[in-house]
Amino acid sequence: MEYLSYEFWGNHYKIPCFSYHTIVVGTGAAGYNAADELYRGGVRDIAILTEGIKMGTSRNTGSDKQTYYKLTLAGDAPDSVRGMAETLFACGSMHGDIALCEAAGSVRAFFKLISLGVPFPMNEVGEYVGYKTDHDPAMRATSCGPLTSRLMTEALEQSVAEKQIPVVDGCRVIRLLTDNGRAAGCASLCEDACGADNPAGLVFFLSENIVWAAGGPSAIYASTVYPESQSCAHGTLFWAGVRGASLTESQYGIASTKFRWNLSGTYQQVLPRYVSIDQNGTEFEFLSSFFENPSDLLTAIFLKGYEWPFDPRKIYKDGKRASSAIDLAVFAEMQKGRHVYLDFMHNPACADKNGMLDVSLLEEVPYTYLKNSGALLDTPIARLQKMNPKAIHLYASNGIDLSAEYLEIAVCAQHNNGGIAVDTNWETSLPGLYAVGEAAGTFGICRPGGTALNSTQVGSYRAAQNIIKTYRAQQKKREAASADAPKTGLFAVLGTKAQSKEKSYFRPMTEELYMQTETVMQLSAALLDAENGMSVQALHKERAGFAAEMSRCGAFLRKEDELRRLAAYRNMQLAGYHQVHRAKDFHALKELFINEDILLTQYVYIGAMLDYIGDGGMSRGSAVYMEKSADELLSETVPQKIDTGHAAFVEETVFDRNTGLVSSKFVPVRPIPNAELWFETVYNRCDTET
Repeated sequence: MEYLSYEFWGNHYKIPCFSYHTIVVGTGAAGYNAADELYRGGVRDIAILTEGIKMGTSRNTGSDKQTYYKLTLAGDAPDSVRGMAETLFACGSMHGDIALCEAAGSVRAFFKLISLGVPFPMNEVGEYVGYKTDHDPAMRATSCGPLTSRLMTEALEQSVAEKQIPVVDGCRVIRLLTDNGRAAGCASLCEDACGADNPAGLVFFLSENIVWAAGGPSAIYASTVYPESQSCAHGTLFWAGVRGASLTESQYGIASTKFRWNLSGTYQQVLPRYVSIDQNGTEFEFLSSFFENPSDLLTAIFLKGYEWPFDPRKIYKDGKRASSAIDLAVFAEMQKGRHVYLDFMHNPACADKNGMLDVSLLEEVPYTYLKNSGALLDTPIARLQKMNPKAIHLYASNGIDLSAEYLEIAVCAQHNNGGIAVDTNWETSLPGLYAVGEAAGTFGICRPGGTALNSTQVGSYRAAQNIIKTYRAQQKKREAASADAPKTGLFAVLGTKAQSKEKSYFRPMTEELYMQTETVMQLSAALLDAENGMSVQALHKERAGFAAEMSRCGAFLRKEDELRRLAAYRNMQLAGYHQVHRAKDFHALKELFINEDILLTQYVYIGAMLDYIGDGGMSRGSAVYMEKSADELLSETVPQKIDTGHAAFVEETVFDRNTGLVSSKFVPVRPIPNAELWFETVYNRCDTET
């Protein structure tokens, strides 16, 4: 560990600076797996940085039975790596080589989780049985219940802890550092580093590689199912000029708002009642006015279970309104100032027969599903208790009794299929920087449910393996330099007990790096103003306004004129952000940088949307592009026109901080490659001893 000394406005600053071979940012399923794999491969001089160990999507989100997607491992249904890759690739705007990597790595990743104790269900002979999820032609999905990703994260966390891989908690990364065109570390705010000579709590980390596992654009929307604890971090990468991919493609769907959770699967298949309540307390069972008959309405609600993401193709389909008309109807009610709820205590009025479900109204699909599940019972809560009691217990554990109260809902952002552009090693456009988990923009227009969890494991494994390969190739050089490496760790300074036991890497401070650290230090010092700075509360209020503006025009209904106005406003805000914002203390300073990150992320995402529209893009995936309201869309009795031409391209988007401009290009998708399959060839080029 070193200290960097600076003089600024007559004050002396002393900032800790630490050196690691690889830094992992994030403590979700992707971040922990990256660190675990690096250690297994012999890269021991690593550290994990996290804003909060208990924060993040992996640990805090799920659904009725959160899905993990992998190759079929049960029964006689034919499947193959190529077949799974073709399923992923067929969704459009996804590179074929990445699809093949996701498929090929799925079994290894899945069985590693099994070996760590993640309790995926198997039958009496040991087959890991599956079910069909959305956009899935096979039955590749599996689940541990509502908390699949949390169980994954906790198992990987335990594995990392057993290896004594150091984790620096309470550490917010605010800038990337680069050297000679490569990622070379990061600047962060760490509360434990605050002091008289470091009031901003700045800490610099130098490294050979960074694995970015900080999740998706979690705070850019107001209506969102991302956990409240997770704050956006994409802007840090965009500021460094890192390219994004498929930023326009997110998933939106119905979720609860008091406790943020997806309401897919059995929450819909039990046929709850949708109700809105106005300011006078009057209830409206609003869905019935949009469907021609009760059977169509019940089928649409049921299909919302595994057609959970809003989809323009499913507003009006086969001559009638379909499952995504429900999302529009919910949104339209909210636009009228009403609160919308799911009621699990009562059946929809159109299907209620003296407090019991009129099963004669059920079409074949919902009837067969409920019958086979033994759930042709009187009320939604009874059906849910029969099919998935864990789904009830989940809400009970968060203070919500589904058997006694309504559940408030909204149409919420849930997952970004796009993100940071990566190659087949999950390395970004900035060499030495890897993006894994939801941060990586590996998916395109849509994807089978559960593929995101598979991607956390496959992508982090491939990133780690590429780093390990380079590490081994340079081992002699590192060993020669190790005699001069520092032997103390960051953790004595930051007040934690853990210390790196195998410190062998040291990155020298170059002039280019020092100039960047000085710029960050001066900015942080200038933004602190105890007398006139903004409080944490004021910054949170500002953030809520940012999110509301994005939800209004940049979520699943996108209007070009409104997007252009917001883009111009965001550009102006970013240009003068540091001139008009100051922070009262360390905590406010951290929130100030988070707000800046959110603004920049919104600006880049809106830019990608506008570039897509400018290239002739139309409705697709989970977004409608047109100047119409939800009510107007619901009144239409023709299917939406869906964009198909752009499926053959991946939109890559970049922010230029020198000009303040966002620009995109449409890159042809790479086809699924014909990988080498001849055993002797693969065997002889493979290093079987490592």
